[in-house]
Amino acid sequence: MRTAVCATLTTAKLKMYWIRSKKLKERLALGFGASLVLFTLLLVIDLQMDLGVSRGEFIPSHARIRFASEDDKSGIYNEFHRKYLAKSNASGSKEYLTTNPHTRGRTETSGAGYPSKQITTTPPHDRFKDLVAIVVAPKNRRNPQFFERIVVKEEYTEDINPSLAEMLDLRISTNSSNLEKFQLAITKNELYSKDDKLVDAVIQDMVMLPIKHVVQKEGGTQIKLIIEYPNDVHALFKPMRFPREQQTLPNHFYFTDYERHNAEIAAFHLDRIMGFRRAMPVAGRLLNITTEIEKVCDDNLLKTFFVSPARNKCFHGKCSYYCDTSHAICGNPDTLEGSFAAFLPTQPDTQRKVWRHPWRRSYHKRRKAQWETDPDYCAMVRDIPPYDEDRRLLDLMDMSVFDFLTGNMDRHHYETFKIFGNDTFPIHLDHGRGFGRPFHDELTILAPVLQCCLIRSSTLETLLLFHNGPKPLSGLMRESMDSDSIAPVLWEPHLAALDRRVGIILQAIRDCLKKASEEEEFDGGQNHLGNGGDSFS
Repeated sequence: MRTAVCATLTTAKLKMYWIRSKKLKERLALGFGASLVLFTLLLVIDLQMDLGVSRGEFIPSHARIRFASEDDKSGIYNEFHRKYLAKSNASGSKEYLTTNPHTRGRTETSGAGYPSKQITTTPPHDRFKDLVAIVVAPKNRRNPQFFERIVVKEEYTEDINPSLAEMLDLRISTNSSNLEKFQLAITKNELYSKDDKLVDAVIQDMVMLPIKHVVQKEGGTQIKLIIEYPNDVHALFKPMRFPREQQTLPNHFYFTDYERHNAEIAAFHLDRIMGFRRAMPVAGRLLNITTEIEKVCDDNLLKTFFVSPARNKCFHGKCSYYCDTSHAICGNPDTLEGSFAAFLPTQPDTQRKVWRHPWRRSYHKRRKAQWETDPDYCAMVRDIPPYDEDRRLLDLMDMSVFDFLTGNMDRHHYETFKIFGNDTFPIHLDHGRGFGRPFHDELTILAPVLQCCLIRSSTLETLLLFHNGPKPLSGLMRESMDSDSIAPVLWEPHLAALDRRVGIILQAIRDCLKKASEEEEFDGGQNHLGNGGDSFS
């Protein structure tokens, strides 16, 4: 009996010991797990804050990783080919965010070798003396034919520059409107001459004349209105969408971005300052929506007018994008700002031919255009009429420079006057998607210049004058646009971007010359680039 009781007690003790040991194991397991979690958390914090536990074996997520030397001067040409032509199967159109070419940073270190502070130094102004020498005295250099393949000089004679009036055998009547006189004076080489007084007269009419009738323009992705004045004068009206300082939304593709009325005005002034004179006159004007649009518009547009909850007069029209109540054009409360672009000639004999731009983008979220993947694309374009002769290819180089300065990626087609044949200028039209990103320089817009390594001598000379002259391009633009009735037309960062982009274009031409020189030297020729300040390093 006693033995049985002892055995029972022993069994009970063993069970209690087993239960206690099991709890101890669970405690040990829980403690080990908690320690592991704390260690992992400490390691993660160390990687983020660089506390020294990881002994520098990992790179903090906030650190700058440098793959190339600060002194690497591969150039814009090579940068373009590396970024946009190296991977033909990449999706989408990459973007190139430039830093200020006039600012170079260096890091000052302490005695222990750790970085102490960042010092920004400004190098001397690069006057591009090598490019100036090519423009000023190309014949004085060795092998001038080498440079003329890239920097092409063209000369136009006045006797082969007929106007529309001469081609149509029409006389300009004294009773004609300023716009009609301007239209008939359009020549084979340009829309208007350098000292043409009719430009200011046309602008004054668009700003001051009373509005007779308004109708929405058919087609297009966004709302535009055709404004009719007395004496059969017409203008294209683009309303203000948002303030000057609002930038393109980062998730908007170039083909879905809003059009900016002030971009049209600024593009006209830039075109005139550049000496192209291929854009029709554009001016800003303040309107009263009620008296100058609603009371004189057609019934279709009238049906889209309403008063917003903020008691502002609004309308939205009908179009394929942004023409609904949530994207309406609203006044404040009925005052509206917009751009007015003069009409091109509408006579039957002044019809225009529409050309597909060779460097047109794919207008697709993922698919790339051929020029974005083919490094020899320009060679193919050079063999296709009308780019195989005359001025057309050089005109596209001018258009590329112009679009890069404005930041306009939406150049899918262009137009020319049929009556002048193929040896005439492309008209600079539709710049509403320019001036949207002042802190971003889209290098792909320069693809025609970078792939063809070609530029007109007069265009290069103008860019050098802006870069080295007494007044930069930003100053000239500011002075020119100050006369507009809705000045200031541009946000100041956009003006600063113009000067920065001038330097980028000049560096691109220098890179092209350097590349061509290296190729000629590799082929057995001699390096004729000269010495000293004329080198392309």
